[in-house]
Amino acid sequence: MKNLLETVTVGPKDAAYSVIWLHGLGADGNDFEPIVPELNFTNKDRTRFVFPHAPTRPVTINNGYVMRAWYDIVAIDKDAPVDESGIRESESQISDLIAQENQRGVASANIVLAGFSQGGAIVLHTGLRYSQRLAGIMALSTYLPVPDRLIVEASDCNRDISIFMAHGLHDPVVPFALAEDSNAFLVRNHYEVEWHTYPMDHSVLPAEIDDISRWLNRVLS
Repeated sequence: MKNLLETVTVGPKDAAYSVIWLHGLGADGNDFEPIVPELNFTNKDRTRFVFPHAPTRPVTINNGYVMRAWYDIVAIDKDAPVDESGIRESESQISDLIAQENQRGVASANIVLAGFSQGGAIVLHTGLRYSQRLAGIMALSTYLPVPDRLIVEASDCNRDISIFMAHGLHDPVVPFALAEDSNAFLVRNHYEVEWHTYPMDHSVLPAEIDDISRWLNRVLS
């Protein structure tokens, strides 16, 4: 494992479970750390939360401004060109973080990949292709990138993985229809998706945190 991403880490050194949680475009690993105290599930005191910082790169949709990003975005539209090389680079980096958690004593089957917005796209992409069984995938306010490639690249180990997807009905950043299409695609291809919608924009609500806690209680047990 070379050039591991820098992370913000919360939780015990001798954890039995891990949640690797990716931030959205332009944020960093500190973005979701404040949510940890708000989560409530049985094995929380045995769970390590790992919040990686994405690399910096120019982002086309933001006039080429250099910021933390998991991949470049030309436009948020299902017909827009996709930075597949950037997505696959991030997939490799998250796979390295999973391997690091394995070295720390956490089995892959006890690891959740979580992400918000662009980070959610990466955990969907990575988790459904990962070669070892994972505990679950949490994808918030996001979509599934390059879905056509998933048909041939999907990992048999994670065909029946539990997927938590949530989206705001009034999201002005990632269109609700794009997330809805991703959910429909996954369901159509026989994935187990727990789908939630909330009266919010591109954010996270307390009710959503409650639903996440219930889901974590189920998959990290």
